[in-house]
Amino acid sequence: MHTTSEPIRELVVAAAHCRPRLLRTSFEGGADVEGLAEYRNGGGYRRLESADALLAEIERSGLLGRGGAAFPLGTKLRSVRDAGRRGRTPVVVANGEEGEPASAKDKWLMRHRPHLVLDGARLAAHLIAAETVHLYVSDAESARRITEAMAELDESTLAGLTVGVRTVEPGYVAGEETAAVRALNGGPALPSDKPPRPFQHGVDGRPTAVSNVETLANLPFLHSHGGEEFRTEGTERSSGTILATLTGAGLPPALYELPLGIPFTEVLALHGVAATSVRGVLMGGYFAGLLNRDILDATLDHETLRGLGSGLGCGAISLLTTECPVAVAASVLTYFDRENAGQCGSCFNGTAAMAAAARGLRDGLATAEDLTRLERWSVVLRGRGACATLDGAANIAASLLSRFPDEVARHLETPCQNCRSGAFDAARPYEVEAVTHP
Repeated sequence: MHTTSEPIRELVVAAAHCRPRLLRTSFEGGADVEGLAEYRNGGGYRRLESADALLAEIERSGLLGRGGAAFPLGTKLRSVRDAGRRGRTPVVVANGEEGEPASAKDKWLMRHRPHLVLDGARLAAHLIAAETVHLYVSDAESARRITEAMAELDESTLAGLTVGVRTVEPGYVAGEETAAVRALNGGPALPSDKPPRPFQHGVDGRPTAVSNVETLANLPFLHSHGGEEFRTEGTERSSGTILATLTGAGLPPALYELPLGIPFTEVLALHGVAATSVRGVLMGGYFAGLLNRDILDATLDHETLRGLGSGLGCGAISLLTTECPVAVAASVLTYFDRENAGQCGSCFNGTAAMAAAARGLRDGLATAEDLTRLERWSVVLRGRGACATLDGAANIAASLLSRFPDEVARHLETPCQNCRSGAFDAARPYEVEAVTHP
């Protein structure tokens, strides 16, 4: 059995079952990044004739945020615009921190299509009458590519916008929207209590639209083709395409652009994995929890996965084939214990307690009373703290107990052979550390 304790450095990139809107597998001259001329020739940086018309198209498209929360982008932008009209000039934050170890989509976009990212942020800024855009990142190579792309732009393209790049130390909580605002305001990249939320009081006290890089990268398509064309892919309530980072099964990780609503088994076939070998998935990165083989009957869309008690999250999907789900849960909970902000007692103590219980189960040291406590913690600790880290930990614990009860019961008697051999002991499970173009 393979271990994911060492970072995976190769990435397969492909669009499948749909015409690609965000991914490209080659660029002019064999370059690994799309230059300004190539991007313009493809229709990029089109003049915005009417902010109201484009905002209406975004709302018509049903575009949901691709960072994890799946909040309607049109609603967010309209709220920030309206708040700005009542007070201070709004700000746009393009959030590319991507602290989720199992995700690579935002890094790929910034490293290989930086002008697409900048164009999306430009459009968002003009929609809400913002004068400032911050690209918020923790990946040095992404920051370099974005900075180089910015240097290619002239005043007429930016139309009065001030665009800057802010680089912070990577961390799971650093990408939370209030952590981004706090860092841009000169503080640490750690979450803060809500309210107020950024759309009310964000960077420099201004109404702030914090949106994921992939989300904003959809705006140039909407600008060119409109909301109805956007809806030609996806489902009624989960429209468009999604970038999915697929890891596990002993294969190189892959970044796919997929139509929302695609059957999960079709994704497995695309990736070259037999459905019979899959015992479950770690869904949506580390946040949305574990699913068992029920995933084989599912489609990848928000409504279906919510019905399974899970979610798409940031689009990261990690396959469990030979891995023991108890060991995977223990590793993820240990990661949450290590990565929490250390600001909220419920999270600091809760993640530690759940991680200890899961490790005890993995190692054959847990008792039935430990499992009773773990189940109780997975319920009563939800919603506490300044951010959703504790909710993510609770999701892992609850889904392990509910989706893999037989494995849990067997581990109360004795650890499985894989756990006894230490086959899965990952500090950052299913990590995709570096993103290289094929």
